[in-house]
Amino acid sequence: MRSGSGARVAASKGLPFSASPVLAVKLPAWRSRLVLFFLFAAFAALIGRALWLQGISNEFLQKQGAYRYARTLELPATRGKITDRSGQVLASSVPVKAIWAIPEDVADAPQDKLRMLARLLEMSERDLKTKLDSDRSFVYLKRQVEMDIADQIVKLGIGGIYTRKEYKRFYPQGEVMAHIVGFTNVEDVGQEGIELAAQKDLAGITGSRRVIKDRLGRIVEDIEAIREPHDGKDLALSVDSKIQYIAFTQLKEAVEKFSAKAAGIVVLDVKTGEVLALANMPTYNPNQRSGLTGAQLRNRVLTDTFEPGSSMKAFSVALALERRLVTPATQIQTAPGRMTIGSATIGDAHAHGILTVSEVIQKSSNIGTAKLALQMPAQEMWEMFTTLGFGQQPRFGFPGAVAGRVRPYKSWRPIEQATMSYGHGMSVSLLQLARSYLVFARDGDIIPLSFHKIADMPASQRVFSEKTAHEMRAMLESVTQPGGTATQAQVPGYRVAGKTGTAHKLVNGRYANKYIASFVGFAPVSDPRIVIAVMVDEPTSKSYYGGAVAAPVFAAVAANALRSLNVSPDSTVTDIIVPPESLRESL
Repeated sequence: MRSGSGARVAASKGLPFSASPVLAVKLPAWRSRLVLFFLFAAFAALIGRALWLQGISNEFLQKQGAYRYARTLELPATRGKITDRSGQVLASSVPVKAIWAIPEDVADAPQDKLRMLARLLEMSERDLKTKLDSDRSFVYLKRQVEMDIADQIVKLGIGGIYTRKEYKRFYPQGEVMAHIVGFTNVEDVGQEGIELAAQKDLAGITGSRRVIKDRLGRIVEDIEAIREPHDGKDLALSVDSKIQYIAFTQLKEAVEKFSAKAAGIVVLDVKTGEVLALANMPTYNPNQRSGLTGAQLRNRVLTDTFEPGSSMKAFSVALALERRLVTPATQIQTAPGRMTIGSATIGDAHAHGILTVSEVIQKSSNIGTAKLALQMPAQEMWEMFTTLGFGQQPRFGFPGAVAGRVRPYKSWRPIEQATMSYGHGMSVSLLQLARSYLVFARDGDIIPLSFHKIADMPASQRVFSEKTAHEMRAMLESVTQPGGTATQAQVPGYRVAGKTGTAHKLVNGRYANKYIASFVGFAPVSDPRIVIAVMVDEPTSKSYYGGAVAAPVFAAVAANALRSLNVSPDSTVTDIIVPPESLRESL
């Protein structure tokens, strides 16, 4: 009532409304001015900050904006194809899709669609739920999904589920070529074989491109190309698919026939040093690697070493011929079939009496070979072994190849020199053994090996004279003829030569009652074209001798390979001798 009456009094006296006592300010004037100052200061700070960010230093805002809409897409390069020497594809890349998700965007998806998604991805609903419960903003549900399956997943229309283009490696010849070609992992990176050895050339260089995407991951604008992708190089291998299949099937049959633990075979081109075939047992299918074991994965031709046994006798005899200590007709007394060197005794499986040097090879006499070896300096034997590649790391770029073992000659005792002359006390890989026999097939020189198809002839290294090589060819041919230890190596229409090997296996540093049977040879003798080495690990039925286990594999592969290569026969069918069922040779 007082306020109303005061206002009315002021109005009746002709005073303005602002002079009303009701509106009289009782606070000090400096407070309002202080508030006004702070307001102006705040606006000035905002204006200054805006000018700084948008006019002088706008990098932060640009980064934050780009983070929300700009993306850098990786443009995958197509991995190069791998072909055999005639152009048949051994490995190629096929387009597939990776299925990925933004978990928080999938949270409200219908359960029936999620159930169908799990079925298409071949995973349980529980596993799918576990992936989608992740607190990450990006999660792969499955990689390398076939295109038709990916299309079905897209048609489900589940928000937060996306696809990404990638490639999957396909191997048309499966287990036949597994240990040569190898395989890649889910990231398309080589893990074994040529895929690993030639990773840099095959992979190429990935590209990248900047784009703008909306919240649903759709590209709304293509900004620029940062780097164009460069596809990987295609590789032509030295392998011949026909010969590879022949070698694979014959090796598989031998493993089954003799109930063997494992086996390996390699076929070389005498003229070029190219690897025409390489197979191992057990093997695997690179297209389906679930349950893959170490035994299946091992490339035994390159990674496993063994005592070569009698296969080494040819080199000891060849060195004696080269030094002119003997001739093929020189006689050696091997009776009574045993020989004591120091405190150790060595022996032949059968007492032979007097043998010529040629018969020492044909009959595979340990005594005859040891007597020749003990006439030569240990250093010369060691130098010969190393020149042939024994105890040396192979240099053809294939992963996992081992050097084997040849001890330095200075530590050799007479008994060790004697046993090494017939292949005991040293270790080699099957590939090393096959390469070493090139010296007899190539007139005394040796060349590097290659898993790639080559155009130019490689440089050779002289080991023996042509005369020595020709004399050794005749001796090694006698091994496959009547009276020799490998008559089952004969090939209808072709003259063949080679040497058997049967060696005890070392188990925990001791020789066990287990064997490795081997045969290495070449054909045709008149003008050698191929060298084949076969190894069968722990044959447990029928026989364990190289002449009965490995030689027949050589014969079957050589017969088919020579015909496949159109090599003219150099013998007649009437020269073939039907071998007896049971053959024996010295260890």
